[in-house]
Amino acid sequence: MVPRRVNRKLSALLAVALTAAFSLSMTSPAQALNTRVSIADFQWSNNELQVDLGETVTWDWIGPDTMHSVTGEPSNATQWNSDPGNVRPHPLGDTFSVTFDQPGVYSFVCKLHASVNGTVVVSNTPGNPESDPGPQPALNYDFEIPNVEVVYVTKSVIGHKGNGTGLNFGINERGTGSADFYKLVKKGKGKKKKTVRKFAGFQNWSNHIGNNRVKFAQRTGEFRAKPGKYVALAYFTDESFNSTPAQKIKFKIKGKNKKK
Repeated sequence: MVPRRVNRKLSALLAVALTAAFSLSMTSPAQALNTRVSIADFQWSNNELQVDLGETVTWDWIGPDTMHSVTGEPSNATQWNSDPGNVRPHPLGDTFSVTFDQPGVYSFVCKLHASVNGTVVVSNTPGNPESDPGPQPALNYDFEIPNVEVVYVTKSVIGHKGNGTGLNFGINERGTGSADFYKLVKKGKGKKKKTVRKFAGFQNWSNHIGNNRVKFAQRTGEFRAKPGKYVALAYFTDESFNSTPAQKIKFKIKGKNKKK
């Protein structure tokens, strides 16, 4: 009989201990620890971050897209900005860190892309500033040039008013485009007569994924668009600065009609 009474007491004590442990696990928040997140393909690996007081969040630019800022929004008590001026392409592996010493909910956003955003929730529990946030993820290198298809101008013969025409193309990556304009000029006489290229200006534009149509060869401060025959060398560059070979685009700008 004695062992049986002892077992009952032990069982009761064990039950109380388990109940208390379970209660603590339900009411005590897990330690947040220092943390890090990475940007790739226009989204953060985690955009709802949790840390304790004194702990740090580290943002990593691992690519392939790196033209994003981490900017605290104005309503926050603490401000930060990875790109104080204009947003720049960050080198692969670049980092930016913020240590939080006040509890609250802090929002951050990319100044160029509103959809690239997130929040940091800081508890009022003292954290562990020396905790290990873990290694930086592997870098996403992009060495492939964009795939560009069906490049053509809406009109190959353009009026003299300088309105230009449309440049149409399809592309599989975001990025930029540029064109160098060369006027075709005839030089020499007789058998020595030849056509040479004379640089006449340039143009830049932005590309989005899919079919694009941009204004092309209009009169600007960079291209005077005088009458004559031209060839443009167009280049398409992705956000990792991979550029296509030159695409040749021929067009003509008409002169004013002569009065009879």
